Amino acid sequence: MSDLHPPASTPAPSASAASPDPVDRSAEHGQLRMVATRFLRHRMAMASLTVLVLTVLFAFLGPLLWPWDHTVHREILPNQPPSWAHPFGTTNAGHDVLGQLMRGTQQTLKVALTVSVLATAFGALWGAVAGYYRGWIDAVMMRIVDVLMVVPLLVAVAAISGNVRGGTTWWAVALIIALFSWTTIARVVRGVVLSLREQEFVEAARAAGASDARIVLHHLLPNAAGPTIVAATLLIATSILLEASMSFLGFGIQAPDISLGLMIDNARTAAFTRPWLFYPPGLFIVMICLTINFIGDGLRDALDPRQTITRR
Repeated sequence: MSDLHPPASTPAPSASAASPDPVDRSAEHGQLRMVATRFLRHRMAMASLTVLVLTVLFAFLGPLLWPWDHTVHREILPNQPPSWAHPFGTTNAGHDVLGQLMRGTQQTLKVALTVSVLATAFGALWGAVAGYYRGWIDAVMMRIVDVLMVVPLLVAVAAISGNVRGGTTWWAVALIIALFSWTTIARVVRGVVLSLREQEFVEAARAAGASDARIVLHHLLPNAAGPTIVAATLLIATSILLEASMSFLGFGIQAPDISLGLMIDNARTAAFTRPWLFYPPGLFIVMICLTINFIGDGLRDALDPRQTITRR
């Protein structure tokens, strides 16, 4: 006579196992942690980010702590070399050069970041639409890009800035530069989208009934983030140099305001006689451009899904 055993009961699936949401969220968090880890291990990018943060604090918080601003003060003796009271000396009109450097860095950063945001947003959308639809839409949109790219950027920006009322304010200068700076990003994003539109995830999105706008905004543009970020960081550096060139030629930010390019223009005859007027703004321009480029390099490596080796 065999022993009778009751049938083993099958355990009911838990709520967490039945719902895929926690798994999806954990996968997203894991991807974000991987991106953050890759970026944090990029030593040049982290060092550059530290320098950039210190530069931003210098530009935006420094004027709140330093007693002298960028304007003329009767209490300041003109043409003074660097001292404890004025670490970067004074100008022949009675400006504190350190106060000018803070204000000039602030205005230059505002122009560059505004240009980068506006030009990247418009250029990425333009390139993604052209690459996704192809055909005559792509041909027309890219011919517009070709025409704008043929126009000399500095000449076009200077001409418009010189004929637009209020063109000497930082906001107007940023808008004018952005108007001609989005074409490179549009070409970069179009090239990436032309290859991405043939991938299986785009076909799956179409089969699921996703609209063209959703495919472009939620599938193509996020997957083109790496090249877009690199192009955007290069655009920041280009905008800084372009704004400096405009101010140097008299078409950018003008007195009584100040920018790094205008500081170089005002001190162009004092490069050897009073170097404390000429070299600090130039060194700040070079430093900001280098740090932004290294940060973009680190973000590209961190966001690239094909990147398997973390740069140290």
